[in-house]
Amino acid sequence: MISKILVPTDGSKAAQKAAKYAVDLAKQTGATITFLSVIDKRLTVSQSIPSEASPTHLIEPIEDYLRQAAESYTGEIESLCRQKGIKSKSIIQSGHPVEVIVKEAEKIKADLIVMGSHGKSAIKATVLGSVTYGVIHKDTIIPVLLVRK
Repeated sequence: MISKILVPTDGSKAAQKAAKYAVDLAKQTGATITFLSVIDKRLTVSQSIPSEASPTHLIEPIEDYLRQAAESYTGEIESLCRQKGIKSKSIIQSGHPVEVIVKEAEKIKADLIVMGSHGKSAIKATVLGSVTYGVIHKDTIIPVLLVRK
């Protein structure tokens, strides 16, 4: 039985589609959902966002900007859950996405990971470092459901 679903999300169309699929699945099964957004530490090393690109119009560290974006898109998904009567929560962490996703799934004892796939070939995914590819090939017993874009 599926009672806990982990949904890693990066705000992309594929992730949004996976989140909506997970919401529908949770509605049918009575599961709770944890939305996880991971700020990739490799991208945030001492970089900043120009003031015109920032919602606050101030120069700010890229990690702060990415955290604000993650709060925005996870908030939208949580709103959908509230509308449908589904218990959910959001977690935003920093680190290597594949490692954080698998560790969080094990920590919350998820029965299922639902995530989006951009439909890249295995070679492109490996070269580009696809998070989805990394999660499905990571050593874990938690099933992963891929929702294609």
